[in-house]
Amino acid sequence: MSDLFSSVDPNPTDNTGPDAAVARAPRPLADRLRPQTLADVIGQGAVLSDDGPLGAMLAAGSLRSVIFWGPPGVGKTTIARLLAAHTQLHFVQISAIFTGVPDLRKVFDAARLRRQSGQGTLLFVDEIHRFNRAQQDGFLPYMEDGTILLVGATTENPSFELNAAVLSRAQVIVLSRLGPADLALLVQRAEQECGRALPLDGPARDALIEMADGDGRALLNLVEQVMAWDLAAPLDTAALGARLMRRAAVYDKSGDGHYNLMSALHKSVRGSDPDAALYWLARMLTAGEDPRYLARRIARMAVEDIGLADPQAQTICLDAWQIYERLGSPEGELALAGAVTYLALAPKSNGVYAAFKAAMTAARATGSQPPPKHILNAPTKLMKEHGYGAGYAYDHNAADGFSGQNYFPDGMRRPVYYQPPERGFERELNKRLAWFAKQRAQRGGGDG
Repeated sequence: MSDLFSSVDPNPTDNTGPDAAVARAPRPLADRLRPQTLADVIGQGAVLSDDGPLGAMLAAGSLRSVIFWGPPGVGKTTIARLLAAHTQLHFVQISAIFTGVPDLRKVFDAARLRRQSGQGTLLFVDEIHRFNRAQQDGFLPYMEDGTILLVGATTENPSFELNAAVLSRAQVIVLSRLGPADLALLVQRAEQECGRALPLDGPARDALIEMADGDGRALLNLVEQVMAWDLAAPLDTAALGARLMRRAAVYDKSGDGHYNLMSALHKSVRGSDPDAALYWLARMLTAGEDPRYLARRIARMAVEDIGLADPQAQTICLDAWQIYERLGSPEGELALAGAVTYLALAPKSNGVYAAFKAAMTAARATGSQPPPKHILNAPTKLMKEHGYGAGYAYDHNAADGFSGQNYFPDGMRRPVYYQPPERGFERELNKRLAWFAKQRAQRGGGDG
């Protein structure tokens, strides 16, 4: 995985042999800037400070297994290496992508032999979420007896991707995306290493940092490209943009990015912020999200968060969905944007949503209680003899078209599920509910 780097490794003193040849070989800038101490790591002070989870562990001298959860290029691999050096543990790195069960067995056997000779092992597992459940279970006995100290790295939510047994034996530590100030500091260190300033003016320098999208390794790769150019004068933003493409947004349509952005879109609509809603919609579309999936979720928002406060909202969403199906991209995406904007500005109500949830809870609790006999049909003589339909009041024949009869099971106290807010169209529904409740009480159908 990508990570952060800082200070320069010391030059080797031995200039002969294969190791010296390797040392003289070209090294990427990111590798040359690899931190030598935990204090050199950029952007993760909240984790590494004395009050942070890792800092506290190290201060107490009791490092335990951890899972690093964070985006690419924030220092997961580097921190793992430095933890091994700090605790004098033998560092072993594997990737879940390339490691099978036989390879794991060899790693565990070697760690066991190392332990017998008094040497502990820090096993760093990159992309640990790629291991299936059975493979993850294979780590447990070696974690429990101290054969290995596990440091896992993942870009996906550990709650969904890792076994509960592994999570119970390891602390999840969240590593943050690097901010502009962190990336600017990384550029300064790169300039010190290269011995010259970036050939960019101020705005172009800011644009380069923005291109990295919070990824330290990606930024150093961009810096290395720029440093390799033979330029007579610093480039401006336009010239930089002509030479470099912005890094593609990190987005997995089946991973955290997908669900996080969908949550942001939904909550922006619920919060009546059309600008934010359009931004998150655009973020998902530019990342390659399926517009049909978005159309379905937008229709869900109309049902769940607008409801009967604006019954037209559902129709607008379905129409936008149909327009997209007929026009496709990009023209049809404008219809989805219109629906999102309408929903954001519509009056909000979850009255029906809450009422239905309450009704479902009551339905499960009351079991199989039958309807009262007076609202049952009686197509046969036998059923009539047993009271089916007896006493039913036909509402169209009642005053005001309302009988006020009880429609709940006999003996069940009448509940109130639907409580519409005083917003939008539901203001009118509230008036109707109040009138029905008053008439029901007067006509004796209130409690059943």
